[in-house]
Amino acid sequence: MIYVHIVGEAAMPLWGLDATTRVARQLRQFTAFERLDELPSSALEHPLLVVHASYLFEPRTLRGLHDAGVGHALRASEDGGLAAALVAGDDAARGHAAIVEQQVEGLSVLETSDLNAFDGMLRKAEPPLLAKVDATSRDRLESVLYGNAYKGITDLVTKWWWPRPARVVVGWCARAGITPNMVTLTGFALMLASCWWFYQGQYALGLISGWIMTFLDTVDGKLARVTIQSSKFGHALDHGMDIIHPPFWYVFWGMSLAGVVAEPLWGVSLATWNLWVVLGYVGGRIAEGLFDLIGECSLFAWRPFDAYNRLITARRNPSLILLSAAVLVQRPDWGFYAVVLWTLASTALLFARLGQAVWSRSRHGPLRSWLADPTRAAATHPQAFRRFSGTRSAYGDAQHDADSAAPAP
Repeated sequence: MIYVHIVGEAAMPLWGLDATTRVARQLRQFTAFERLDELPSSALEHPLLVVHASYLFEPRTLRGLHDAGVGHALRASEDGGLAAALVAGDDAARGHAAIVEQQVEGLSVLETSDLNAFDGMLRKAEPPLLAKVDATSRDRLESVLYGNAYKGITDLVTKWWWPRPARVVVGWCARAGITPNMVTLTGFALMLASCWWFYQGQYALGLISGWIMTFLDTVDGKLARVTIQSSKFGHALDHGMDIIHPPFWYVFWGMSLAGVVAEPLWGVSLATWNLWVVLGYVGGRIAEGLFDLIGECSLFAWRPFDAYNRLITARRNPSLILLSAAVLVQRPDWGFYAVVLWTLASTALLFARLGQAVWSRSRHGPLRSWLADPTRAAATHPQAFRRFSGTRSAYGDAQHDADSAAPAP
């Protein structure tokens, strides 16, 4: 539990949020707090966080200061100003003076380069965001917030195809008051429509609704992060749908081929092919879950090889590429067989990596992502670091891309 006192004014809202609302939503993600409009003359029962509204944070920036403990202040490297300070409850005057009068006496000053750069949830390695907001920075900072909402390690469609168009749609939704859950529920309806159309052999219609659904799957997550509107229901619906629906698509596609294919590939029945794709998909998810139990990072964030593998491994979007290509050449059966075989091959590779991880842990101790040490990662794997430490195409800002590609000293 902490108290929060916000001073100063923001130059403008970003993604429709004023600074006070944004900070409150960010803090809600990791701690209980009570906002104080005025500081009392007596000592406070809990630590006090003083935040200057003219600076832009992301949740892990404030979390980093919170985890550092009382007696610390955050300095923005951009202009050298103190943006936030966390002090003991009986030292409120010092915290207020640090931010309002820029007095650092008695405080340990941190910069974002001192905070943890590795974000395990988004599988990327970039220093937490702290930037000055002024009248000329709105577009740049909104782009930074949007880009920071992206996973560094993900499939090739999400990483390189969706960022720019999704940014436009996220902006429309934010301005129109459309919530992430509304977008997720629309995607859910499209997912069900694709199931039906695939089962009916209406492959083109199913693919159209499927691709729109995958696009909205990008939009809802980014909208939730830039507007700080994540909820337990939305998270459960979004991730539950992502995990469960792909094998249903493949099975319904395979079932529709009964009236199309005279002789299944290699004489193996379509029912058996359907069983293989389900077992392959479930097996892949099991391999990832087992890796999480033994490691300190996700499977795809362990080594650069795994990050490259994530681009094309047999998840929904790479499989949709195979199915779409097959429909274009009017051979939906080829697409189905390709998805089944690619799923089995991908799962075999994941279990091989799991076995290597078990061996590595037994010999060298807990597993650690190569991105956990950005300086070393940039030196030893420069190309992979530039590619996976963030999602560059999400920003639309060449200078920011160049600056972000280099780790903080």
